[in-house]
This record gives sequence, structure tokens and C-alpha cells, in this order.
Amino acid sequence: MAKYSRKSQEKVEKSMHEMHEGKLKSGRSGKKVTNPKQAIAIGLSEARKEGAKVPKKAAAKKSSSKKTTAKKSAPKKAAAKKSTAKKTTAKRATAKKSTAKKTTAKRATAAKKTTQRKTSVKKPTAKKGAAARKKTTRRRAMATA
Repeated sequence: MAKYSRKSQEKVEKSMHEMHEGKLKSGRSGKKVTNPKQAIAIGLSEARKEGAKVPKKAAAKKSSSKKTTAKKSAPKKAAAKKSTAKKTTAKRATAKKSTAKKTTAKRATAAKKTTQRKTSVKKPTAKKGAAARKKTTRRRAMATA
């Protein structure tokens, strides 16, 4: 026996055709529907409203079985948390040491770079300083003359 009636199939076909033409719009927001799955859902819901044979929507699964299994496994998780806490503190201590080493190495390289920059900057400025002195002495001589 067929799950979907002929009428419901026609409704889905019609909604898909409207979607491809760009005429199908969602009910609440009124936006254009571009997703084929959404178009199928709209067609099935319209068929349900008219009373056509359409399977019911999937209901949410019961979570009672999950609760019982969660209670049974809870003591195991507590024991696992204790062992992981010890591991994480050990990892943190080693991480702090390694980061301290990295930062001191970065500082040393940064200090070297700054000293190199200072020396390279001083050389050109020394030449400019001599030229600037000559200009100032010329200005003074002109001012006095």
C-alpha cells in the first residue's frame, strides 16, 4: 500500500514547480523558497490540511532510556575527571615553562634587532649632523655679516 496518496503527490509536484518558477513563498515570512526540501515540506503540509493521506511528522524520541544509561555511567565519569585533572595540571606546568623559555628567547632576539637598528640609524645621522653643522655655521656667518 502506498504511503502517500495521489493528491499529496500532486501537491508536492505543484509546490516544486512553483519553486522552480520563483513563485513559491514561505508562509510566515513571505520570503521566496529556494530549497527543494522546503518546497516538499510546504506541499505535504498543504496536502495534510486538505485531508490527503500523508504520514505524520516524525515525533521526538523518548529520552527515558538515555537517562538510565547516564545514571549508570556517571560514577565512571567522575573517576575519569579526577585523573584528567591531574594530567591537565601537569600539562599546564610544562606549558608555562615552555612559554617562559619562548618569551625570553623572543626578548633576546628583539633586543638584538633593536641594537642593530640603532647602530644602522646612527651612521646615516652622523653624516647628516655634519652637513647640518656646516649649514648652521654658514647661517651664523651670514647673519653677522
